[in-house]
Amino acid sequence: MAFRLLLALLGLLEVAFPKPLVDFWMNLATEDDDVELRPWVYTAARIEGALILLYVLWRRKAGE
Repeated sequence: MAFRLLLALLGLLEVAFPKPLVDFWMNLATEDDDVELRPWVYTAARIEGALILLYVLWRRKAGE
């Protein structure tokens, strides 16, 4: 249950604030500060967050 709560929180943050989350993870993943992301990356992060939320809600409705 705690894992699903954390997953739902991550999904909610990704939907609401994709830019800070993506930028945070990209700063961890790369050494150069000159990495330039394409604009669709933030849209993809929002979609991922929405899918995570749908998954968590679906699992909750299934009774698990």
